[in-house]
Amino acid sequence: MMKRNTALLFFVLLLSALFTYGKVLPKQKLFTADNKYFKYTGRVDFSNPQKPKFWSPGVYITTKFKGAYCRLLINDEEMYGKTHNYIEVVIDGKTSRIQTTGKTNDIQIANGLSKGEHTLLICKDTESGMGYLEFVGLVCEKIMPPVQPKRMIEYIGDSITAGAGVDASQVACGKGEWYDQHNAYLAYGARTSRALNAQWQLTAVAGVGLIHSCCNMDIVLPQVYDKVYLRNDSLTYNFKQYQPDVVTICLGQNDGPQDSVKFCSQYVRLIDTVRSKYPQSDIVCLSSPMANKELTIVLLQRYLAGIVQFVNNRGDNKVSKFFFSRSFNSGCDDHPDANEHEMIAGELTAYLKKLKDW
Repeated sequence: MMKRNTALLFFVLLLSALFTYGKVLPKQKLFTADNKYFKYTGRVDFSNPQKPKFWSPGVYITTKFKGAYCRLLINDEEMYGKTHNYIEVVIDGKTSRIQTTGKTNDIQIANGLSKGEHTLLICKDTESGMGYLEFVGLVCEKIMPPVQPKRMIEYIGDSITAGAGVDASQVACGKGEWYDQHNAYLAYGARTSRALNAQWQLTAVAGVGLIHSCCNMDIVLPQVYDKVYLRNDSLTYNFKQYQPDVVTICLGQNDGPQDSVKFCSQYVRLIDTVRSKYPQSDIVCLSSPMANKELTIVLLQRYLAGIVQFVNNRGDNKVSKFFFSRSFNSGCDDHPDANEHEMIAGELTAYLKKLKDW
């Protein structure tokens, strides 16, 4: 009789353990990158739909997932055999900054959350010079379609727009690798879009200029504007994928003072190119938020004002200019830091709100 009771007790305990385990760890499933509930924003190479590839800073993926646990599967090009990109993972509005550690990465991004639905955004913090990322998928209980803002903004620019030097929270300025302080998610463009409930696309390359780039770069922005990689290659970008309400252009910092005819002519050509891709967009020409007084005066009082007036006089009245209130240089290598990017975004947000009646 005792043996029978002991066996029965063991059976009950076993069932209880199995039931408890089943509740704590519901069945996890791999949702591959080609699932329709993953939404991509930015310049992405979909040649392999199960491993979409992206280079540019600020490219992001959104979805919703259900359950307490979630793992991110993502590959890194590991450029030069050692470069590891940073990503921003945002769950229910809470951010985590994560660096990849190898070519393949299996990262626990959620553990012990509530069992309900959670919003997820995965953003590439580092710029195209750090190599590509390939999104493989998520391992979780279930995914669902995200809610996406209808408004869209594109931000054309250089390292400022890309978010270089903005985030010294983990690696101090002057320490580590030069990209350790990159954070596109904290840059003014992404911040402005979030404030305006809009999607963002950062078409930005560190060091790039309009007619002259720094740091021995052999490209200028107009040469690569139609590329997914933003480099001179054959991978062209499909502009129909993203038709922004507003395009901002923030170039000139790396050009420095230039011949007015050359600079202004090329700027007008860039505006014409943007207009050919986006017939209905407002185009806003921005001053450089880290320029010194000399460069600011040249760009503000002469070049941009003249460019906008010329284009308006030709009949395009959806081109305007906006000048930031001052220079912002508290971040690494005299770039704006995170607090200053918030200020820059605040100024631009106020202007775009008024421009678009948002």
